Amino acid sequence: MVRSPWSIWRDGKFRPLSLLDDPAVNDRGRNQTMKPPAKALVTLVKFAVSIGILVLLLRSQDLSSLKADLLAVNLNMLALAVLLLFAQTFILCHRWILILRAMSVPLRWLAGWRILIISTFFNQVLPAGGDAVRIWMLRRNGVQWSQTIGSIVADRFLALLALGLIVLAGMPFLLPRVHDNSLLFAIVTVLAAACLGAIALATLDRWPPRLIAAVPARIVQFAMLVRAPLLAAGGRAMLIVSAIVVHLITVATCYVLAIGLEAPLTALDAFVLVPLVILSSAVPISIGGWGVREGAMVAALGLAGIASDKALAISVLLGLGGLIVGLFGGLVWLIAPERTGFSPEEARAIAERTDAAPV
Repeated sequence: MVRSPWSIWRDGKFRPLSLLDDPAVNDRGRNQTMKPPAKALVTLVKFAVSIGILVLLLRSQDLSSLKADLLAVNLNMLALAVLLLFAQTFILCHRWILILRAMSVPLRWLAGWRILIISTFFNQVLPAGGDAVRIWMLRRNGVQWSQTIGSIVADRFLALLALGLIVLAGMPFLLPRVHDNSLLFAIVTVLAAACLGAIALATLDRWPPRLIAAVPARIVQFAMLVRAPLLAAGGRAMLIVSAIVVHLITVATCYVLAIGLEAPLTALDAFVLVPLVILSSAVPISIGGWGVREGAMVAALGLAGIASDKALAISVLLGLGGLIVGLFGGLVWLIAPERTGFSPEEARAIAERTDAAPV
């Protein structure tokens, strides 16, 4: 029997997803929330990872050459790169709006974009602060707790799914470039795991009850949240297309920056290699991907014969472009009606509740 995508597995059977709004469930989750000292330690570790990788990269580079590259970048190409990153926020918003509509949340597009662009600002100034603020602003607009968390979780998962599809499409061009068997094994393993995960997600409601009961409840609940938009009757194709376009804009941005730095990066090289950088920087072990993104960019573009100083300059400019877009989000935040009711303590509580939620 096909189950509703808006159900979760709990106590041996599928139950309505609204259980995530049950105070008893949330109180139990709050008791399992990571304590403040532990959260502070995680943040410090992320800072250490970002700074450590950047220091190692800079020590191996000719800083005068890197500085010359950053100062000599074609300003027209740099402006175009920032414009592409800004345009990316509209595609990100469209993807999120489609997910919310699949969850029967009638959020207006302009309101959704305002929330999303503000979250980019908090992503720059607070570790993992963007999602907390996005959830807080949705809650201020009367959206249920289960739908706020579900939209964020589904948004992240669909981004990874689309990234996997792009990497898979580029594999025929990537394989001849990779001569390190360990790296090739890692890439193939990640893609195989993604394919198996997608198959398991699509067929989850057809698994035997005993098999589902053997899977941890949090994993089943997470799967039910992220599969719902994919099973929605309308907008599914547009949802997947928008998720892919978001990553292609990042690829195009790196290509434009390479042109501005006169780096010999072809469009095909960018399409094949930049998604690997995006995938690496998505691993939550650093602050905003800094450090990890730079190291991955140097390694990936090195497969195309790009000098390490040029690759590092491309990555730094990509990060600075994101900062510029984030600062624009800060300006939007200054005039946002929700700002007057914003409480850092409430946002922190939302972030902790998100960590404790059964997803």
